Amino acid sequence: MPLAHAQIRAALAAQPLFEDKTWQLSPEAWPLTPEQVAQLEVIGAACFEFQQALEALYLRSATGKNLLRNKPLLAPWVADYLDRGKPAALVAHAREPKNRGALPPVLRPDLLLTDEGFVLTELDSVPGGIGLTAFLNRLYAGDPAAAVVGADDAMIRNFHAALAALRPQERNPLIALVVSDEAATYRPEMQWLAQQLQLQGKRVFCLRPEDVFPLENALFFDVEGNPEKIDVVYRFFELFDLGNLRTAKFFFEAWAAGEVAIAPPMRPFQEEKLALALFHHHLLQDYWSEALGGKALKLLRTLIPPSWIIDPAPLPPGAVLDGPRVGQRLLHDWRELIGASQKERDLIIKISGYHETAWGARSVVLGSDCSREEWQEGVERAVALAPANLHVLQAYRKPRRLQHPVFGPVPADGAAPAVAEAGGRLRLCPYYFVIGGRPVLSGALATFCPPDKKIIHGMQDAALLPCRVFALNEPRA
Repeated sequence: MPLAHAQIRAALAAQPLFEDKTWQLSPEAWPLTPEQVAQLEVIGAACFEFQQALEALYLRSATGKNLLRNKPLLAPWVADYLDRGKPAALVAHAREPKNRGALPPVLRPDLLLTDEGFVLTELDSVPGGIGLTAFLNRLYAGDPAAAVVGADDAMIRNFHAALAALRPQERNPLIALVVSDEAATYRPEMQWLAQQLQLQGKRVFCLRPEDVFPLENALFFDVEGNPEKIDVVYRFFELFDLGNLRTAKFFFEAWAAGEVAIAPPMRPFQEEKLALALFHHHLLQDYWSEALGGKALKLLRTLIPPSWIIDPAPLPPGAVLDGPRVGQRLLHDWRELIGASQKERDLIIKISGYHETAWGARSVVLGSDCSREEWQEGVERAVALAPANLHVLQAYRKPRRLQHPVFGPVPADGAAPAVAEAGGRLRLCPYYFVIGGRPVLSGALATFCPPDKKIIHGMQDAALLPCRVFALNEPRA
């Protein structure tokens, strides 16, 4: 039986998971076919391979090493792009030999479901929604008909396993989920995650950065007047936020002393959206062909839409940019995008990373869904900020229109709201936790937006849902 509106409302009221955030409710989890779930498994493996290949690309570029096995290819500009605007100390930390092989233990691609299949628009290694997805998995698993993706608390169990594996010498490592004020919206879900793991006997605590203090090169926090040593820090804050954290230097010092593991690693090149544009860069095609397995390479080429880095460096006369066309002509200057027709503006501009607008769709400009003045402003801002903050230009792939039951408004008399089949578009966020050197699909969060919303994110008029596998004989929407 589908969930009742009162049941969902009561569960969310008893455990608020996002600070001051609301969303639309649905009686049913989002249905995925067995084939789609199998595809998500393959996508996770490809994303993990991509992260491994990106690390090798960055380090070889930074040290002037050849990128290919049997022919010359140097690309120092790759490291320049990925290091653009970062403090020198953070760049040095990213290249530190002790960090070699350190990859994010949590991966979450943003997938749009189009008429041609899934499209991967971003790959997030510091994603929100872990606690929310785990909570919704539990809630909707109460429906006997719902075979929830990530059932049996896989989100909670595998999240802990991925972090605990960073300190294998500790039988029950103390893990601190450190949430900055910039990311305070997500603090309630991290607190809930910590509480659930504590109930299982795990030593997991949700802390603010100022709760942490150093003792003899290690990190500690106070528990009822007693200092407790931290073994693993899961940092839930973006690297641009480090300058706002007065305890940040203690994290680096404890890591350097080998007293704490920090995840995801504080390596900014792993959090730049422009990595997807590097995948499509014409000068790097031989590298990706060597660095990735055949299946991953083929899949990523179908998943990642054409993407370019907006670098306004001047070109010699007669040279053209690797980018889209405007008026049937190749570009010589990124500012020529301003003159694109609305049809040619089926493009998205977004800042690459290391900036307060780099998350939550705050920097996103969709050319076909804005005025010419707004588009011009977006192009000019991307060009102006390029010395410190690069932007990415990405081809827009329109999500297909789908149907799903959603509760309507609550009547004035307080009666249960009606359920109606609503039209909308879908963003799917699968969560993978790296355990034993492989990404494990542990749950997926569906964001079902009204059809007039071109940019899909967790807005209040969207429905946030866990995913389930529907039976082969069940009718499909």
